[in-house]
Amino acid sequence: MPRRQIRVSGAAEAPLRAALRALRTELDVPGDFPPAVLAEAEAAVRAPRLPGRDATDLPFLTIDPPGSTDLDQAMHLTRRARGGYRVHYAIADVAAFVTPGGAIDTEAHRRVQTLYFPDGRVPLHPAVLSEGAASLLPDRTVPALLWRIDLDADGRRVATDVHRALVRSRARLDYEGVQRRLDAGTAEEPLALLREIGTLRERLEAERGGISLNVPEQEVVERDGGYHLEYRAPRPADAWNAQISLLTGMAAADLMTAAGTGVLRTLPTAPDGAVGRLRRSAEALGIPWPHHVSYAALVRTLDPRDTRNAAFLQDCTTLLRGAGYTVFTDGDTPVPAVHAAVADEYTHCTAPLRRLVDRYAGELCVAAVAGEEPPDWVRAALPELPRRMAEGSRRAGAVERESVDIVEAALLADRVGEVFDAYVVDVREKDPTVGTVHLDEPAVVARVEGGTRPLPLGERLRVRLTQADPGREKALFAPV
Repeated sequence: MPRRQIRVSGAAEAPLRAALRALRTELDVPGDFPPAVLAEAEAAVRAPRLPGRDATDLPFLTIDPPGSTDLDQAMHLTRRARGGYRVHYAIADVAAFVTPGGAIDTEAHRRVQTLYFPDGRVPLHPAVLSEGAASLLPDRTVPALLWRIDLDADGRRVATDVHRALVRSRARLDYEGVQRRLDAGTAEEPLALLREIGTLRERLEAERGGISLNVPEQEVVERDGGYHLEYRAPRPADAWNAQISLLTGMAAADLMTAAGTGVLRTLPTAPDGAVGRLRRSAEALGIPWPHHVSYAALVRTLDPRDTRNAAFLQDCTTLLRGAGYTVFTDGDTPVPAVHAAVADEYTHCTAPLRRLVDRYAGELCVAAVAGEEPPDWVRAALPELPRRMAEGSRRAGAVERESVDIVEAALLADRVGEVFDAYVVDVREKDPTVGTVHLDEPAVVARVEGGTRPLPLGERLRVRLTQADPGREKALFAPV
C-alpha cells in the first residue's frame, strides 16, 4: 500500500512539471508504446477472442474515481432466494486481447504495472485497450472473467465460480455519488446492498484479525491563485467497495491452493519491534492505545479526517513492508501462504488492466474451476513473476515517494524562511535532534534537523522552513 497518494488538480507550476519530467528520466519510466505494440493492440481490438457465454442480461455497474476510463471491475449484487447474497463481479479479460509472447505481452512484462504521477499516469497497456475495448465502460459489450460468489446471511462465502462471459455495464458511478445515494436512502437494491454486504465483510475481517487501512489521500488543489495541500479522508463506500475486491482475491486464492498451482499475494507478520514502534508513535501523537487492545482493533477506531489519526495511519503502512508474491506449482504448499493484513490467503486478480500478475491469477482460477491444467504460457511465466512484480513495485514505490517530495517542495518553494506550527511524530533514536514533523497547515510531513536539543516526541513545535526546491531539495525544517 502506498505511503501517501497524491493528485494534482488544475495546472501545476512549471518547476513542478519540470521536476516530474526529470523524475521520469531518472527512474527510467517507459515512454510512449513502441509502434509494434500499438499496431498489435489495434489488430486485437478488431479481432478479440470472445467467449461463448453471454451475461449481458446482468445490469452491472462500476464505481471508480470521476473521469476514470480504465475500468477493471463491474459488480451486480443481489439477494439469494433462500437467504444470503450473490455477488457477480466482472473483471476485464485482458487475455482476450493479448497474445502470449506477442508485442503487447512483452511490453507489459517490461512495464509490470501502471505508474501514477501527480500530473498523469504511465499505463500498463495501450489506451485503445485499457481505456477502450478491454475496459468495462458503460453500454459496451466486452469480454470479462465473470465471478459468481455466493454468501450466507452473515456474509461468509459458501460457493465460488468463475468463467469467461460477455458482460455489459449499465452505469458508471463515482465514490462520492455512491456515498450520497446510500446516505440518502435513494440507492436501488443492487447498489444499496453494497453497504449491507460491505459491512458484513468488515465484521468478518475484524473476526479473523484482518485490517484495512483507511489512509487519507493527499491532494493538491488550486485555490486563491495558489496551490494547497489537503487530505481527503476515505468514505465508507470506498471501504465497502474494497471489500468486494478483497472477497474475490480471497476466493481466488482458495481456488488456486485447492488446484495446487497459483500465485499468492503474501505478507509476513510484523515483528514485535515494529508494533512496539507504532505504540510509541501513537503515544507521541496522543492516540490512546490500551495494552489489551490489538493493533487491528485500534486502527478500526481511528477517524482518518483527524490530522493526528491521519498521521498515525500513514505510519501504520510501514507494517505492510515485505509484501510480495509467492508462486507454487504441482501441489506444493505455498510458503509463505497468508497475507498478514488480510489475515487469510489472498491474491491480486481484480486489476488486470493495471497490474501484470492479475492476468495470470485470473487464468489460473478459470482453469481451476473448469478442472483443467493451466495454459502453458501461464505455467511458463510463473517462476519469474515474483521477481518482475517486485521490480515493478519498487519502481512504483519510488515514483510515489519522490512525487510526494517534489509536490511538497513545489508547494513550499516560495515560503523558505517562514515559521510553521507542527508536532513531532518521529525522532531518530541514534540522533534525537533529527526527526519528522507533521505540519498543521499545509498537510506536509517532512524532516526536521539542526537543533541543539532532543526533539520533543509527540509535542508541538514551531519550525522554520530551511529549504524547498522541487527536484533538487526536499522540504526541510529546523526548530525555531
